[in-house]
Amino acid sequence: MAVKGKVLKSTGKWYIVELEDGEIVNCRIRGKLRLDGLRTTNPVSVGDVVSVGEEIDGEGNRVITDFEKRRNYIVRKSTNLSKQMQILAANIDRAYLIVTLKSPETHLAFIDRFLVSAESFRIPVTLLFNKTDLYSEDDQEYADALCFMYSNIGYPCVQICAKSKQNIDFLRDEVKGNQVMISGHSGVGKSTLINAIDPNLDIRTGEISKSHQQGQHTTTFAEMHKVATGGYIVDTPGIRAFGITELEKSVMSHYFPEMRERMSECKFNNCQHMNEPKCAIKDAVVSGEIDESRYATYMQLMEEDQNETYRKNIFG
Repeated sequence: MAVKGKVLKSTGKWYIVELEDGEIVNCRIRGKLRLDGLRTTNPVSVGDVVSVGEEIDGEGNRVITDFEKRRNYIVRKSTNLSKQMQILAANIDRAYLIVTLKSPETHLAFIDRFLVSAESFRIPVTLLFNKTDLYSEDDQEYADALCFMYSNIGYPCVQICAKSKQNIDFLRDEVKGNQVMISGHSGVGKSTLINAIDPNLDIRTGEISKSHQQGQHTTTFAEMHKVATGGYIVDTPGIRAFGITELEKSVMSHYFPEMRERMSECKFNNCQHMNEPKCAIKDAVVSGEIDESRYATYMQLMEEDQNETYRKNIFG
């Protein structure tokens, strides 16, 4: 008889699963599980609710026989197969994207691509501006401006310092009873933040590469940690760039909230907000109601060839 469990870690073909009674077991997959037409490199991901058989093989592993329909999931393009995706995590209540202005720098296009992907899967996002202890006066002004812009769009923004545990108390409350994901470039402080939320986890942290100002990747596979106060945190590998997959360009603007609320004002119902006349979106960019950097990301997404491998989208 199969029992239910939650996938805590996936390393490709092997999985660590927490059963309903709290027991942690090693599992493998028997046969090929159907993926509702999704072409993914991993059939089961962190956060999935799975059925686990009672039998144990000669190596001490149990077998995942099925998994429940996902509420949502977030994906990235495979590093070398342009038509395949990798599911980063499933059944996410909220995603937290850690942004750093330096050591390493998080570019606005990366933030926007992440937000678009999360919007497409209806995953709410909070932006965490980390390493405030490194800010100069100009950095602080820039961070304030970015927080103003993104919060006006509808994304909560919090300036934190994970190293000194400044402004992170709210996270303990938000994680409680939920399944959340923490993401960002390598070196932005994901592991440090998770350790600050629950010191008992003691996750290994990496040093910043001085030559490239990027983190040395310490997380190879996504892993979900059970927090002592209740809830789960998915720690994703550091992502250098974020490729958008499977999104129809005809509805790309729907994943930009500030565009979505204005598109009914365009002259044409099928306006793509690029070269069409009397476009409310382009007018809003000119007037400053929509930020130019956001519109620039939109144009990049509309113009790039999605059939080409997004080669920069690798774990770093």
